[in-house]
Amino acid sequence: MEKYKVAIMGPLYPDARARLEEVCEIKLWDKSDPIPRDELVEWLADAEGFISRGDIKVDKDLLSQAPQLRVIAQSSVGYDNIDISACTEQAIPVGNTPVVLVEATADLTFGLVLSSARRIHEGWNYVQEGHWTSRRNIPLGVDLFGKTLGIVGMGNIGVAVARRAQASGMQVIYHNRSIRTDQEQLAATFVNFDQLLEESDFIVVLVPLSAESRHLFGKDQFKHMKSSAYFINASRGPVVDTEALYEALVNQDIAYAALDVVNPEPFSDHPLIHLPNVLITPHIGSATLETRTQMGELTADNLLAGLAKQTLPKCVNDEVNY
Repeated sequence: MEKYKVAIMGPLYPDARARLEEVCEIKLWDKSDPIPRDELVEWLADAEGFISRGDIKVDKDLLSQAPQLRVIAQSSVGYDNIDISACTEQAIPVGNTPVVLVEATADLTFGLVLSSARRIHEGWNYVQEGHWTSRRNIPLGVDLFGKTLGIVGMGNIGVAVARRAQASGMQVIYHNRSIRTDQEQLAATFVNFDQLLEESDFIVVLVPLSAESRHLFGKDQFKHMKSSAYFINASRGPVVDTEALYEALVNQDIAYAALDVVNPEPFSDHPLIHLPNVLITPHIGSATLETRTQMGELTADNLLAGLAKQTLPKCVNDEVNY
């Protein structure tokens, strides 16, 4: 049996790779830097399957140079790097990996809430730098109990974060494109966007990146927040205007920011890094062994289904799902 030709961007866990190698002839780009565009075009010239990643722009031009392509799979929930309309026009289903990373991402998100509130990493720095012996100027945090958590984007991850917050005695409000029909069971209250900004002690952002959400948080939004507010972004970096956030922290319009995503990524030389009221992690929301393994398996499932012209387990554009 002739093997499918597949181009893969990024490393695969051994089990998923072994499954693919049984039926696929693989070209694997396992470097951290994105593949040069001309080389990617060459790889896709005869590829039937493509495992993309978030730093690869999949647009009409690229698709026009991949005449044999029948499925795209990506090991993430987000797919803002892919022109879904263009894929749908070409009848190419796009698979992603929702659900399997919900709890891991919720853990990390609420971990940022807790770590920033209690100044955990500042406490470690205090000990590491030898200040503990003096017992002076120990970093003081704030309580979570009794505070209001505002969640912007109450999807599966938002619901999981809400459970963790409620276990810590927090009140939960949220803003979504629509009111959830299960909000009573969730013990969370829908409010409009401005009300959430004004009332929340902690604001957690979990919206997908889209034209509507790009720079959703800018100068005006930070001005609407409490000066004591903690801002946590675990969605996508471009949802936030980085310069506006920097100014808000410097001017003490808000108290603190904890970020698992920034714009641009990777983030190494921006002055935001050097502020005392910031905690930044390197986009590790799904970075657990168990979750990344499940994401790899689901990515392989999506790819193999598409190659065989079968229904993808998780498909973004279901109208062209086989």
